[in-house]
Amino acid sequence: MEDVICQLEYRISRLKRVLYLEKMITASRGKIFATNRKKADYHASLKKCKEAGGSIATPSNPGENDAILYFVKSFNTYAYLGIKESLTPSKFQFLDGTQLNYTNWYLNEPAGKEECVEMYTDGTWNDKRCNQNHLVVCQF
Repeated sequence: MEDVICQLEYRISRLKRVLYLEKMITASRGKIFATNRKKADYHASLKKCKEAGGSIATPSNPGENDAILYFVKSFNTYAYLGIKESLTPSKFQFLDGTQLNYTNWYLNEPAGKEECVEMYTDGTWNDKRCNQNHLVVCQF
């Protein structure tokens, strides 16, 4: 049994290295962030991440923000974050309704009546409508 476990651990290790090399996964503080390199609107992104057994990427500290930024920079495109506008206009929260304990808003953002949040290619955030196609980034 130990031989089987060692072989599985070795195979998993190799697969992880391939995914890192292909810019499909990265990690921070125990969370794994992954992309399928495809774009989707906000609601489709939520669905794709849930189907994969995760959730849409939600940075809760600068390290996690940088892990998501890795994909945004690698593919030179924006990504939605797992943050939404609360019932109070211009106030944002995590998808489960809890208050944000970390933010990285772009200067003078959030500014409008837009309910979703996207990450710019510099790692800052902007409130945005949910209907544009952005890179799908999930967390596990």
